Amino acid sequence: MVKFSKELEAQLIPEWKDAFVNYWLLKKHVKKVKLSRIYPLSRTANSNHDYGVSIFDPVRSFLHRRLPFKSANDHPPDDHNTVQQVKSTADCEQEGELGTDEEEDDETELVGHLYSEEEEVKEFFEKLDEELDKVNQFYRNKESEFLERGDMLKKQLQILLDLQQIVHCRRQQRSNSFNSTTSSGFLRSYSSGRNSDSESASEFGERDGETQTTDDVISALEKNGMNVVGAATRGKTKDGKPKMSMRINIPATTPTRTITAVTSMLWEDLVNNPKKQGEYINRKKLQCAEKMIRGAFVELYRGLGLLKTYSSLNMVAFVKILKKFDKVSNQQSSANYLKTVKRSHFISSDKVVKLMDEVESSFTKHFAKDDRKKAMKFLRPRQQKESHMVTFFVGLFTGSFVTLFAVYAILAHISGLFSSPASETNYVETVYPVFSMFALLSLHLFMYGCNLFLWKATRINYNFIFEFQSSTALKYRDAFLICTCMMTAVVSAMVLHLILVSKGFSPSQVDGIPGILLLIFIGLLLCPLNIFYRSTRYCFLRVIRNIFCSPLYKVLMVDFFMADQLTSQIPLLRHMESTACYFLVGSFKTHDYQTCKSGKLYRELAYVISFAPYYWRAMQCARRWFDECDVNHLANLGKYVSAMVAAGARLTYARQETQLWLIIVLVTSLIATVYQLYWDFVKDWGLFDSKSKNLWLRDELVLKKKGFYYMAIALNFVLRVAWLETVLQFKVGFLESRLLEFSLASLEVMRRGHWNYYRLENEHLNNVGKFRAVKTVPLPFRETDSDG
Repeated sequence: MVKFSKELEAQLIPEWKDAFVNYWLLKKHVKKVKLSRIYPLSRTANSNHDYGVSIFDPVRSFLHRRLPFKSANDHPPDDHNTVQQVKSTADCEQEGELGTDEEEDDETELVGHLYSEEEEVKEFFEKLDEELDKVNQFYRNKESEFLERGDMLKKQLQILLDLQQIVHCRRQQRSNSFNSTTSSGFLRSYSSGRNSDSESASEFGERDGETQTTDDVISALEKNGMNVVGAATRGKTKDGKPKMSMRINIPATTPTRTITAVTSMLWEDLVNNPKKQGEYINRKKLQCAEKMIRGAFVELYRGLGLLKTYSSLNMVAFVKILKKFDKVSNQQSSANYLKTVKRSHFISSDKVVKLMDEVESSFTKHFAKDDRKKAMKFLRPRQQKESHMVTFFVGLFTGSFVTLFAVYAILAHISGLFSSPASETNYVETVYPVFSMFALLSLHLFMYGCNLFLWKATRINYNFIFEFQSSTALKYRDAFLICTCMMTAVVSAMVLHLILVSKGFSPSQVDGIPGILLLIFIGLLLCPLNIFYRSTRYCFLRVIRNIFCSPLYKVLMVDFFMADQLTSQIPLLRHMESTACYFLVGSFKTHDYQTCKSGKLYRELAYVISFAPYYWRAMQCARRWFDECDVNHLANLGKYVSAMVAAGARLTYARQETQLWLIIVLVTSLIATVYQLYWDFVKDWGLFDSKSKNLWLRDELVLKKKGFYYMAIALNFVLRVAWLETVLQFKVGFLESRLLEFSLASLEVMRRGHWNYYRLENEHLNNVGKFRAVKTVPLPFRETDSDG
């Protein structure tokens, strides 16, 4: 049977962990009460003499409990009165902050102290009252926050429904006028209508024939009892309040919206015309607003469900700890105290349940067309069940990969593939770019699977941080399955290629096998059928699209996290360029390898590919600075600019090995490395805090052993200076240089996988510190003061 402390640890909400009842601390106080009965004080509370601790105290304690009391002074304390007294005094105290203690106590250390059972019982109930006050206060704050959010969503939904009704009525009017127009008048009205609509829509960069001015919208809204005044009318209302203008606040999440937002901002800054004739409402904007409100309802419902879980878990914790206290103290104090707990706000309040019912009914009516089953798919998405078949296939493909790789090594040795320099060069030039590309990708997937496993084991809510849907998010077993399946296919192709070469087939006939394998994987990635993790594949493609189009798309956590991964996969991008050139030019038939390795175009592509990941990341930093106005994003942009300069210097030095370029490489690489190390340790990992209670670490650590963090710092430092290989220039053969290049690229991938865990741990702790368990969806409709 699982202990409740373990069960509570597994079920509590990680971001709200500090707000839960500190069950472990209360267990420590119960343990003190237990030990005070086993090892009581040699002196009573009424005695003024101290005779010290005797070795016969345990025997005296046993006899004291077994024999009847001899005098009035020997009666045990009235615990019921003590509880009531503590409860009355604790209500006047402020909420205290309690640290997290170990679950198990060291009894040997506790026995060395003197205990008074009355004092320990009193202290236990004082701590219990503090925890109860803490839970009630947190519940009240969150409840009021969600209730306020619910009221705001009701207003937003009502505005949306009114605007949809207005647009619908306007369309009907236009349809009626269209049917009643004569053929000659039709042409004139159609032409004038199209021109006026185009002018109206031009302010947003759109051409939607179904637009409405703010004056029309507001007049209809006022008929429905909503006090909103248009931007075209200025001044004050009859009540003396300033008139407000309603706007649809659609986030600039796409390139079109971004360009429109930037253009509008520049136009308003340059022209500064406050008398602009209001906003326009069209069907496309209403669809975006509807999507935003629907997402806000889903997040509100999720937050209410978490608060309900918070209430039930804390209630169970109070029940368990009071039963434990009754057991060790041989008292029945839990019944009286549980009455107080049940009367507490976090148990007695039913506002959360009522709001959940209202959200369900509103969502079902307006977003699911009265189909409750469809509504529940949004509000309560089912998590994907873990199948044992995935584990089975992971083991199967792992064994197949190991076996096939052993077969490949044996065949390569028997055929003498690497015995002659000519055959070695031809084979490596043919096979290395494609297969090493797949190997680096598989290694990165393996590291990501390890990250998923560790994040889950340490209760880091990566789905919430990345804004993944729990029903379709990739599990660590799935990542391992994709990795092992890919490597099995790659090694199988290598074995097949080697067998056909040894059988006497010409290289022009078999050198197309790597290209065929590449086409198969690209086709599988783009396959529209719902097979082999389609939601994950399409999510990956969307993220890559957002990265390539930086800074036109709004930057999310998953976008810049993936862009950081690409900065560690520059060798993979170089191999992709070589492979594409190799097969498109037809070098696999002619074996003219210099076509793709010489010339001005190759050198320019080398610079572009080496700069591209850093450029994308720098543009993301620029976009985040534009959206959030945080100077730290500009400082982060400087880090990637320094990395671009260092990468360009190393590429130039590889072609011009002069003393001047060596100095430039050393200076630029040293600056970039120091910049990156500082950002890794201080900004991304949150370490190196001189005021922390943990030496050069954070105050809050997920891992219990601090040594892991010091090892991580040392390992990250060593792998960050791998660029020294460019300066040292090890003199090795052709095959050895390829293996060294692949080894360094693999080490960088491992460093990135190692970096990923601590980066997300720091993000998780930031969410915990601010109790952010539900994301705040921006709302489309807002009111702004029209005066200015």
